[in-house]
Amino acid sequence: MKLNFSVGDLTIHRIIEQETTFLPALEMLPGLTPEVLAQNREWMQKAGALDDKDVLVLCFQSYVVKTPHHTILIDSCIGNDKPRPTRPKWNMKTDDTYLRGLAAAGFSPGDIDYVMCTHLHVDHVGWNTRLENGRWVPTFPKARYVFGKTEYDYWTEQNAKTEVPPFVDSVLPVVEARQAEIVRNDHRIGDHARILPTPGHTPGHVAFTFGRAKDDAVFSGDLMHSPLQARYPEFSAKFDVDQAQAAATRRSFMERYCDTETLCCTAHFPSPSVGKIRRAGNGFSCEAI
Repeated sequence: MKLNFSVGDLTIHRIIEQETTFLPALEMLPGLTPEVLAQNREWMQKAGALDDKDVLVLCFQSYVVKTPHHTILIDSCIGNDKPRPTRPKWNMKTDDTYLRGLAAAGFSPGDIDYVMCTHLHVDHVGWNTRLENGRWVPTFPKARYVFGKTEYDYWTEQNAKTEVPPFVDSVLPVVEARQAEIVRNDHRIGDHARILPTPGHTPGHVAFTFGRAKDDAVFSGDLMHSPLQARYPEFSAKFDVDQAQAAATRRSFMERYCDTETLCCTAHFPSPSVGKIRRAGNGFSCEAI
């Protein structure tokens, strides 16, 4: 299983927390029909993206990007000790898979300069914090955590109405520790990391592009969850706050990177999760490297 990639002057490491069955394809993608699923079942199974019961297989992972100047972690996965009663595989987890994966890639939490979150959903912020003496503290003690302002404002508003546990245990403690940077979409880190707005999944969802003067790699977050959504960009996930906007964003993202040399690093596609966007019929595919 390929866990690291080099492109331009970047080295990219995958830190996998779980790669597992998630939801039935027909439930996860409300626009999908049994007929279209049947037409795509064979290649999806071959790609490891669908099991024999038509349940989607998703990878839950972070990426660590080493630029000439910084070590940047993108999307901090699920986390430990967190009450997630609706997701048994995530609920009150206590395993060392994630930190072991980080160490295997050659990093300790203290090595991370920046944590960048594509959005603030539960499986993208979990390791932002860890439990220490009954308190949530930032896992990465020296890091600046970069949160998009639109996204942060949206969840602040949601949390004011009804408590949003991942926001309370994995975002606010970082803000309280004064390690957060709430940024607008023109924010950059050095001459290598930029923000690409990709709204739809959440109002403030962003992708991150990396490379000096050009996009050597792009991190797509939850712009798409399954290779089926590359082939059919019109199929939005049931979790997308604005499904029509998500579909439009997905197609324009695919057009932007189609037939370029940019590495597309997906959040949830099964391993190897990283590929180049190519045309496939009226849609696209993310061709593994």
